[in-house]
Amino acid sequence: MTANAFKTAVLSASARPAIGSWLMSASATVAEAMGHCGFDFMVIDMEHSALDVAGTLEILRTVAATPAAPLVRLAAGTDPVSVKQVLDAGAASLMFPFIQTVEQARAAVAYTRYPPQGVRGVAAMHRGTRYGHAADYFRTANDGIAVVIQLETPEAIGQLEAIAAVPGVDSLFVGPGDLAAALGHIGEVGHADVQHLIAQAAARARAVGKPIGIVGGNPQMVRRFLDYGYTWSAIGSDLALLTGRAAEWLEHLGKRAGAERAAAAY
Repeated sequence: MTANAFKTAVLSASARPAIGSWLMSASATVAEAMGHCGFDFMVIDMEHSALDVAGTLEILRTVAATPAAPLVRLAAGTDPVSVKQVLDAGAASLMFPFIQTVEQARAAVAYTRYPPQGVRGVAAMHRGTRYGHAADYFRTANDGIAVVIQLETPEAIGQLEAIAAVPGVDSLFVGPGDLAAALGHIGEVGHADVQHLIAQAAARARAVGKPIGIVGGNPQMVRRFLDYGYTWSAIGSDLALLTGRAAEWLEHLGKRAGAERAAAAY
């Protein structure tokens, strides 16, 4: 198995802080353009986009031809079938959304591992094995996968240390939008209560030596998150950056944008 670019470019201590962005458009052309912009990583989002496994495979192929390292956010964090399919499609780094407990984190890791360490199904002919040409794939695959656990509620952050200690969990990730909603401040990532918990999560992850990521809607917010101690952060998304620039240029020409842009959108 080839070296995991996400582990090298984002999770290693020498790579921090790493900056990436989100792919929401489900467009291979946009993914390719974004991948050449200088970002360290691209999050391929299956949870909140139109991407299925086949579409994700095409985006993986596209991003692989750019300097950015791919990270796939699954549609669900508790579905072993989709994990198996995305790994077979060649993904080496997976983000599991809405993990709430240590047990769910253990299951997430198990879904990415071949037996006896896990429950991943075995097939020889897929992109992950380079269509059968990666002779050592089954021997090295377990160690090559990166697992990112997404914490999106106060309850999940309450379990941060225990989840971080699960063998095979390579990094944590705080979802600020859902965290704000869970705290009763939907759409208000900048609210003091939300920011307090975001900052606390970074400090606690640092205390246990676990890389932790997040996403911010603008450079100022991302800089604040890095100052809190986040080791990697995405900024916006392909669609947010596209529509934001379009609205900016329209404003320069005296034409109001059709909709307000939320500061925390991504």
